[in-house]
Amino acid sequence: MTRNIAILAAVICLIGSFGVADCKEGHVHLFGPWGSAKFHVEVMDDERERARGLMHRPQLDKFSAMLFVYERERSLSFWMKNTLIALDILFFDSAGRLVNIHENAIPGDETPLRSTGPAQYVLEINAGLTAALNIGPGTVLSDARLAVDEKTPSCL
Repeated sequence: MTRNIAILAAVICLIGSFGVADCKEGHVHLFGPWGSAKFHVEVMDDERERARGLMHRPQLDKFSAMLFVYERERSLSFWMKNTLIALDILFFDSAGRLVNIHENAIPGDETPLRSTGPAQYVLEINAGLTAALNIGPGTVLSDARLAVDEKTPSCL
């Protein structure tokens, strides 16, 4: 019995260490009633980087994304000027909770795509992934930068 408890404790520690190692800068995790997903991210956290974003890039790997980080929550608006890749744009509040999604943003379109409420984080992923993964209400963004209570299982 003691041996089984020791083995179980070792397995739990091993799983826990994978979770901590997995929740590091350069990755974000999405978790919700639909399941979970992990994306390798480039972070845009200053005005110049955010203005450039994914402009002029010919592709984005399937589970790669761009994370836009703002200093505080506010109404945010994005456009697709000089963007060559169709994108799904996900807006998140300061706690990492999904505010809204603009699916299949059209490359080159200058129509403003706005958050429906205050947002602090925006995740751009390849168009169609939101639908393919069934990402929707109840989704939480977890990243090493977010010091919030709601964390995905990979970031506990």
